Amino acid sequence: MALDKQDILKKVRKIEIKARGLSNNIFAGQYHSAFKGRGMAFAEVREYQYGDDVRDIDWNVTARFHRPYVKVFEEERELTVMLLVDVSGSLNFGTRVESKSEMVAEIAATLAFSAIQNNDKIGVVFFSDRVEKYIPPKKGRKHILYIIREMLDFHPQSKKTDLSVALEFLGKTQKHRCTAFVLSDFYDRKDFEKPLQICRSRHDVMGIQVYDPFMKQLPDVGILRIHDAETGYEQYIDTSSKMVRRAHQQYWQQRSDYLRSLFQRNSLDFVSVATDGDFVKALRMMFAMR
Repeated sequence: MALDKQDILKKVRKIEIKARGLSNNIFAGQYHSAFKGRGMAFAEVREYQYGDDVRDIDWNVTARFHRPYVKVFEEERELTVMLLVDVSGSLNFGTRVESKSEMVAEIAATLAFSAIQNNDKIGVVFFSDRVEKYIPPKKGRKHILYIIREMLDFHPQSKKTDLSVALEFLGKTQKHRCTAFVLSDFYDRKDFEKPLQICRSRHDVMGIQVYDPFMKQLPDVGILRIHDAETGYEQYIDTSSKMVRRAHQQYWQQRSDYLRSLFQRNSLDFVSVATDGDFVKALRMMFAMR
């Protein structure tokens, strides 16, 4: 159901308050230490002190003042952070506290506020089985509020998923190294490992899977109609059958193992969080991995 303008503004404000609080109070130090800048930039010269590296001596200044001076460098902090946000049909599903798309919006907002707090630029790619919208990287609170508003009120042209399209687009648009978060339920039946490997060679890529607990374990509620939001396919299943519930759980476990293995063998960070779970804990775990 589409939200009116007033409802959207209220939701944007609610997410902003929560995300800013998290980025200020919880992720302030962790984000900075987890994601390094582009390198070291010259800051100033000062007199040599015992213990300084002699390789940093500025010989021109030393000769001018007849005593040793060293160059001081500091981390070139500014990063470009890209959020690859899945807006396919399956993200609208939710059986608990909120839908997957709502949790994705909260996670994206938290990462975005953490980024601008550290003077980083933030950009977004909304994708389904195509690139639905591209918001180039910029700084500032207004920019982030625009991103959040778009996430809450965006209507994609397609309901399907193709992660390869988003990863390939990232490679084409970001010529310099960036930090990229892929926020998705990873409900993609195609193999996206090759595009992921190409992206990994140029960018710092991480995966954040958001899933509904229903997908992990079917409840015993008798005959249930299942609707695939991406293909439109419908079927009835008997959830009272232990065999059906076991088969569903095994499929979920196999898919989860595959995703973790995929990111692990490509030396990429990956976390998974349920819509009734604590995404703060998941993000902190991801930051701690680095």
